[in-house]
Amino acid sequence: MHQSIDAPSAWVQRFAGCIPAGRVLDLACGSGRHARLLAAAGHTVLAVDRNVQALATTAGPGIATACIDLENGTGAVELLQPGSFAGIVVTNYLHRPLLPLLFASLTDGGVLIVETFAHGNGEFGKPSSPAFLLQPGELLAAALAAQVHVLAFEDGYEALPAPAMRQRLCAIKLRPGAPANTPLLSENV
Repeated sequence: MHQSIDAPSAWVQRFAGCIPAGRVLDLACGSGRHARLLAAAGHTVLAVDRNVQALATTAGPGIATACIDLENGTGAVELLQPGSFAGIVVTNYLHRPLLPLLFASLTDGGVLIVETFAHGNGEFGKPSSPAFLLQPGELLAAALAAQVHVLAFEDGYEALPAPAMRQRLCAIKLRPGAPANTPLLSENV
């Protein structure tokens, strides 16, 4: 019943084409399903995870890997420098202190794609700890605080591939002087 860990998320697939040319970060990449998708689209990808075995299967053409514990030490702060990435993808991972850094580390016009579990997910399984579940509207509030353009946001129940509560966000860091209501993309999403 569960989606294969090797299949890219439908949310990431939907918005990956919005990421401009440049270096892309797959944060907490796991098996590398999104790193491979982004590399196949022509991006130079940095795949980061704390699991060395997962990174070994992720490495490949167009994909560099880095073993970083994002929650301990300074590795995340060193990685997420302002204006470093044209795109960032984060799925099934939440460490709240990283949220402002994610938005700040986008280049102007860069795209952040996030999809993770939300409040109420414990009713359907793991994760169930509030430390790993977004509160209602939390991703949207973080995007608004970062003053990025929200291209899409979802917050609620999903039945497939397995019952879960999830939040999803796709946001674009505005170029200086670009009004938030001006289309930033030439492609239809």
